[in-house]
Amino acid sequence: MSLTEAVNDQGASARALYEKLEDRVLARDQVGASEFYYDLVRDGRPLPEMLREAVRIHGPYTHVPYHERIDNGFVNFVNNDHCLLSARATLHLSKWLPAEMAGLPMAQTIWYIPTGLDIWNQKINKAPGHYARGMAPQKSAPPKPVVHWPDQEPERLDGPLRDRLDQWMTLVHRGRVLEAYRVFLGLMQNKPERKAVLAELVFAGLIDLQDRAFLNRSYTTGHKSYRARATVELGTVIGWDDAHAVLYAGALDIAVGPRWYSTYEMACNCVTHYLEQQKISAVPYAGTTARELALLANSEPLTATEAEAFLEVVLRQHEPTYLEQLSRLLLAGKGPRQILDVLQIGAAQVLLETQDSLNFSISQHCYEYCNTLGWFYDSFEHPQRLKLLYSAASFLNRNAWHQKNIGDARAYVAELPAGAERMSELQLLERTMAAIVALDGPLAVAWARAYLASSGDRETLVQQLALTACRLGNDPHNQEIAQCLLEDYAKNRSFDRDRLLLACVQHTAVHRKYGDFLECGRRYGRAMGVAALA
Repeated sequence: MSLTEAVNDQGASARALYEKLEDRVLARDQVGASEFYYDLVRDGRPLPEMLREAVRIHGPYTHVPYHERIDNGFVNFVNNDHCLLSARATLHLSKWLPAEMAGLPMAQTIWYIPTGLDIWNQKINKAPGHYARGMAPQKSAPPKPVVHWPDQEPERLDGPLRDRLDQWMTLVHRGRVLEAYRVFLGLMQNKPERKAVLAELVFAGLIDLQDRAFLNRSYTTGHKSYRARATVELGTVIGWDDAHAVLYAGALDIAVGPRWYSTYEMACNCVTHYLEQQKISAVPYAGTTARELALLANSEPLTATEAEAFLEVVLRQHEPTYLEQLSRLLLAGKGPRQILDVLQIGAAQVLLETQDSLNFSISQHCYEYCNTLGWFYDSFEHPQRLKLLYSAASFLNRNAWHQKNIGDARAYVAELPAGAERMSELQLLERTMAAIVALDGPLAVAWARAYLASSGDRETLVQQLALTACRLGNDPHNQEIAQCLLEDYAKNRSFDRDRLLLACVQHTAVHRKYGDFLECGRRYGRAMGVAALA
């Protein structure tokens, strides 16, 4: 039975609850929407179904006409939707929590969605919500959320799959939003080709990466790839026959401008210049070279010494030094996936060095890019994966220098708290989580270092970090970035992967919080009888 049939089979019971949830979301009523979510949990509705319905409700209202505005001569950034990204993080976080708290990540998603509608009008203070925080409150009743891009019917193309994917990518490149979306829906109709189509969707997001960051607030920071990944993971769990709402929410945005491909263009030319050792000419290039494919098969890990030396170059030196070093490692037989593990450690290091709560915009998204690229490597056999390694290294180098240039790249090494060596692992863990909730990053990292130094159980720490991140609401970054770091901790095979856990502590404690960030968790605890949250 499909999810749609399952909902309809419940008759008034489930359908009425979802209709009431939709009414409260569109009224931008966080409390009312949450109350109906609690009813759905009590009713035993499965998580995939609730995710599908939540995306169906918000999808039409979380698109924007463009991710930039020019307002009276000033360039302004128009944010990317986090409702879909919050839903994706929910899939994973719910598995790490104790059974009685497994509904908390979805509670945070439902709590956020009413504040995430119609970002375009929020940015000019014509609609209330997360992105209108700090602006003068509106005196009149808010307008209904606006649908900027209407849903479409599939458009089928003829010819070999590679040609059809290239036609779709051309439409994306040219910003033909609705036409690209229709073609993508048509591509998804052929089930045997679906995995290759989804890989191309994520690839289109991964190559869309800004080429500068310092003194910019208008940037993509890889967000198209995060939205594409959310589309893939949510659609897979829901089932593609029931996931049209997910495609509408996630796939359409890939062609919305602006689009930046210059970093990826550089990555393509690195293959010619460094790996093929040929001069770059004006003739058109295409595809993947034989040497590039051969290097993709490398699997030798970096030694700790090699990894530290590589990160010193990526984090502390300017272009082209890190591009040359990356190329040397590949030509020496080092595995691309193993190099990516090291880049994740480097991205975590920049998170650890970010001390100002307002300065995580680049560093957190750089980490998410490295995480998403790791997932892409593990999920798809896309032929352009090697080029994307250069894109990730470039993003990380730009990230590290951005933080240094804004004066927030302090290599703070926390001293172990006095008396920590006499405390039990449980006491150290409790103090770590208490310091995170108190938003004291240096103290939280210090207690976490003490816990790790005492050989504290990592699985317990992962669970507690996931739970603590899920308690801190009002911005999905609190859950999303923690989930990425904890996911990579389980997969990363590089040196010093404990650094990922410390970066999770730092970001969860220090990243900017809004309002009463514990309210959602308390409400869920009271409603569901979870005393530890109430």
